[in-house]
Amino acid sequence: MEFLFVLTVVLVLSVSPSPAHDVFATELNLFSYQPFVSFPQTENLTIKGEKHFKNIKQLSFGGENAEAYFSSDGKQLIFQSKRDGRGCDQIYQMNSDGSNAKMVSNGEGRTTCSYFFKGNKKILYASTFLGDKKCPPPADYSRGYVWAIYSDYDIVTANADGSNIKQLTRTKGYDAEATVSPDGKKIIFTSMRDGDLDLYVMDKNGKNVKRLTAELGYDGGAFFSPDSKQIVYRAFHPKTDAETARYKQRLSEDLIEPTVFEVWTMNADGSNKRQVTKLGAASFAPFFTPDGKRIIFCTNYFAIDARKRNFDLALVNVDGTNLERVTFNKTFDGFPMFSPNGKKLVFASNRNAAKQGDTNVFIADWVE
Repeated sequence: MEFLFVLTVVLVLSVSPSPAHDVFATELNLFSYQPFVSFPQTENLTIKGEKHFKNIKQLSFGGENAEAYFSSDGKQLIFQSKRDGRGCDQIYQMNSDGSNAKMVSNGEGRTTCSYFFKGNKKILYASTFLGDKKCPPPADYSRGYVWAIYSDYDIVTANADGSNIKQLTRTKGYDAEATVSPDGKKIIFTSMRDGDLDLYVMDKNGKNVKRLTAELGYDGGAFFSPDSKQIVYRAFHPKTDAETARYKQRLSEDLIEPTVFEVWTMNADGSNKRQVTKLGAASFAPFFTPDGKRIIFCTNYFAIDARKRNFDLALVNVDGTNLERVTFNKTFDGFPMFSPNGKKLVFASNRNAAKQGDTNVFIADWVE
């Protein structure tokens, strides 16, 4: 759902000069209305100011590729991609040098949010194929700043090669955005099972489900800290009566407006919730640094155009201090993840795009 979230945010922030009058007749290609910057195809992929990157390498070439996450040994990546003429995203694996890319989902429905289990023998992802094997319809963009909460999304597990698919979630409604704790014991995910978009944890076999958030609003896109004791996530909680009424109305239609999110943290048991950022921007895809003291995330906070179309990576201390811009690309950088040993960062970007709409996976040595 993160990838769809960005698609919608970029579209709604790019097309209309008036937020109150956005009309979308068709589903548009990812980032197709973001200002296209034609970078020369070059081996020097680092942009001026990006002091944390060294030896950056492009791993995918063309199409829509995002949400790439490392295996626990750092040797492989699992990601979602729209390629091979398919109508919606499927799950792929590749080596961390970009070689040997292959599809590991079953090619049915829409898939999102894939992740390796500890030991790398099993994977999980969310898919709509259990409800309908066809790609679900896009959100109705005539409704404005919205994306769809597909009720057919359920979380499944499979062997690393995609075989032996097993259903983990069986409740009615949206279940997706799942990731696994580094110790391999818990899965955190977003669900509509209790009527709102909240975070839950469960054992790796799908048992012992526990709700972690209960405040009205959206809580999702969560990841564990390296020691599995903390959780970082994105959230929107309506504050005014008007915001509350609008959120509830959209949710009743299986829609959400994703233009403002903040980064939050909490203990792995749901206690000690703390808002980290107060940027008033679309901030998402947070991930802990290897020492657990900072958070890297994607945000349009630094965008200088009125429609806030540019997304960059940023760092912030877990207490919300020392915000630092990491990327200086003129288009999109997002979905960051550190390798288990902390030496590499993988992320998705529009940089070095051969054509408008291309989003690719990149990897770089991380420099403190």
